[in-house]
Formats: sequence, structure tokens, C-alpha cells
Amino acid sequence: MTDAALHVHRYGDPAGEPAVLLHGVTGHGARWRRTAESYLADRSVLAPDLRGHGRSPHEPPWTVERHVADVLALLDAEGVERTDLVGHSYGGMIALHLARTAPRRVRRLLLLDPAIGLTPEYAAREARAYLAPPTYADAAEARADRAARWSGAPADLVDEEVAEHLEPAPDGRLRWRYEPAAVVTAYSEMARPLLTPPADLPTHLVIATRADLVRPEFVVDCRAALGPGLVISEIEAGHMLYVDRLEETGALLAGWLGEPAS
Repeated sequence: MTDAALHVHRYGDPAGEPAVLLHGVTGHGARWRRTAESYLADRSVLAPDLRGHGRSPHEPPWTVERHVADVLALLDAEGVERTDLVGHSYGGMIALHLARTAPRRVRRLLLLDPAIGLTPEYAAREARAYLAPPTYADAAEARADRAARWSGAPADLVDEEVAEHLEPAPDGRLRWRYEPAAVVTAYSEMARPLLTPPADLPTHLVIATRADLVRPEFVVDCRAALGPGLVISEIEAGHMLYVDRLEETGALLAGWLGEPAS
């Protein structure tokens, strides 16, 4: 099977140090625009739409291994030998597995409320909800639904989400731009037994305190595996912390990624 040519959103300074930002399930790379433009403007930021999401290919397989291969193919195509890697939610799980698969390609790893080692009960409940994904009569209905889910997001950010991520459904209604089967698969993948980053990889784990998604066992295992190479921060926010708390999350990313790394 050939590698996917992922659709990539590019931000910052093309001559800057590289940073790859991976979105979560049902998302897309353009959600990182404000973070990248406001806090990582000196970096060469690549924010792909993952397979099954946005404007990237929607064909299977949608496994973690396939996502990792897609992102590594992107790095190869861009001539990026080594990068800082940021992943939110399911993107955090993909980022972690990429770091384990190709540790020499990752300089630092930043996990934003990662969805790793979820309980089978939770993963199954979330997966079943996407067997019949929502559709909308018009953009106003879609916007109202998104605004209710992103209660902490600025109004214009919700407007951007509707403009970027909404597409026609086969029945003439509107839907978000992702493959539902890819989302169902992703929740199955998130129920895999948890793994930790490589022991010598500087890692920053950021926990959204209102989400209760990061498993305590994952934190314990990361502390044991990484020791002083692990930094843990908490942000008082829901799971979409880089949407709900743009300034705090962006400043954290900029500060930690701006520190010298080996």
C-alpha cells in the first residue's frame, strides 16, 4: 500500500526549527492555526489532517501504525530529519507511538491531554456514538452544536471551525469532515494497553483537569519510565484545552519548546 499524501496546514517561518502538531479524533490540522501563528511563529509548523480526517485521504486502514507511517512519510517528504512533536488526544497516542517507532526522528514530545490506555467501557461507549454521526440542516445548526460543545471557545474560533470543517452529507444535509468508521476505529485503538514514551525522550505531559481523560496509571508509568525527563503540567480546562484556553496552552507550548534540547 502506498503512503498517504496527507493534507498539511503550514504555519510560521519555513526556515525555523520544525514542529509537527497532531490533532485529535474528528479534528483537523487547521485547529492549530491560532496556536501556531500566535505562539510558534518562529517555528516551521506542520499540522496535517490525519488519515480519515479533513482533506486527507479517508481510505483505511486507520490503525495507529498506519497513522505513524503517514506522519513519517510526511517528515520524509518535507526533508525533516528530527522534529519536536505535539499531539492532542488521539494525536497524542499517535505521537507517542511514532516516538517509540522512530525515536531518532523526535527531539521532544509534548502530549496535550492524551487519550492513551482508555478503559474498554469508555472507548466502546464513545465509538458507538459515532456509528450514526450528527448531521445538520444548515450551518447555523452546526454552529450552535459546536458552540455548545466548545463552551469556552471564542465565537470567532467557532466560526472558523464551521467554515473549515463542514461539508455536504450524501442526504443533502451537512456534516463534519471526517470518516465515521475512522473515528470508531480510533476509539478501539485508544483502548489498547498503555505504553510510555522512550526513556530518554524529553516529554511534557499536559493534563486538562476538567476532562478526567488521562489515566492515572499512565502518569505513574511515565514517571517510572522517564524520571527527571518528564514534566507534568495541569491546565484548568476541558479536553479541548488549546481551544478553551488558547493563551495558557499556547504560552506553555512556546515556553517548553523554546528551551534548549539535546
